[in-house]
Amino acid sequence: MAHLLIEGIQAIKAYTRFPGYDLIAADPDNGTSCRIQVKSRWATDYDRAFPLRNLETDFVVLVALNRGFRYRRQGESGGKQAPELYVFPIDLLVPLVKTSGGWSKVHLRNVLDVDTYKDRWDLVKEYLTRGDEKGIARN
Repeated sequence: MAHLLIEGIQAIKAYTRFPGYDLIAADPDNGTSCRIQVKSRWATDYDRAFPLRNLETDFVVLVALNRGFRYRRQGESGGKQAPELYVFPIDLLVPLVKTSGGWSKVHLRNVLDVDTYKDRWDLVKEYLTRGDEKGIARN
């Protein structure tokens, strides 16, 4: 939520455990809003995948916290790195969701040009600005 606010995007936290999304971003001048689901991974050596079952959202933000190694031996840095945030429109991810053994996951290796989605808060701004074009109901 802090990153949205820093980017000048008004945001509020949704009610706890609300299905499908965690945050609501809004543009009161346009009367538009969007739902954002947040996924996080704490380990630096995570498998570059994240669970995604509920698709009732407009964006998914993956926060790779990179706080240390889980599966590797801890080195001098302990594996700590700067966090990475990916902003994905849900339409991009829907065809990439793979279900196996009751789990639904998205693997970053399947996202074309995945690094171009790092810190792409402009996608949220654009979505909120183009509300009428996307068929978004105005409040």
